Amino acid sequence: MSAEPLIFLPGFLCDARLFWHQIIDFSAERMVICAPLLGESVEEMAEAVLAAAPEKFALIGHWLGGIVAMEILRRAPDRVSQIALIDVSPLPETPAVASAREARIVRARTGRLDEAVLEEIPAGALAPGETRLHAQAMLLDMAQALGPEGFTRQSRALMRRPDQQRALRNTKVRALLICGEYDTICPPRRHEFLAELMPHAEFRLILSAGHLSPLEQPQKVTLALRDWLEAPLLLR
Repeated sequence: MSAEPLIFLPGFLCDARLFWHQIIDFSAERMVICAPLLGESVEEMAEAVLAAAPEKFALIGHWLGGIVAMEILRRAPDRVSQIALIDVSPLPETPAVASAREARIVRARTGRLDEAVLEEIPAGALAPGETRLHAQAMLLDMAQALGPEGFTRQSRALMRRPDQQRALRNTKVRALLICGEYDTICPPRRHEFLAELMPHAEFRLILSAGHLSPLEQPQKVTLALRDWLEAPLLLR
């Protein structure tokens, strides 16, 4: 395996199952790591990933994992060869969203974790059709494995996340922005803005997918990532 290692960072409430298709596909040709999000903040999560990561790697992150990926790129730009951000936002949390998140934390910690999860990522943020039920079932299963404490820890990390716009504007690596067309949490227009903000970025819209695009349309996401990985690297 001569290709550079690939690190996946799962999204809020998710684990490696979010990227099952991509992990299976790419592991035949390169080292693939799905790193857990360990810590109480985005900064701590980034430090934990960097401490365990190879010296040089390509980075793929979804939602909270994408925010952690941005922080890794800000802290260690020379270690990241290229970056893909999926269903993500570089903006800090607004007070209104943070307030709603506090209410969901209370529900999660009082025996209503499934209810809190489905409020966090509602059906309307996913593509309609058969894939929606499958994605919701997998999301609930992943969230149950994380538990109320994990829900709280990751919610607080999102609430305190930094504004990453300046760091992304200054990045010199090639970037891919991926978004499902039905994503209302991190909508396509925000990814188009990101692609314009970052100097060497392209945007790929995933049709018939929403906020959990790697689960909803795994083949399409894998193909977009493969095109990105196989393109020539930028000279720095």
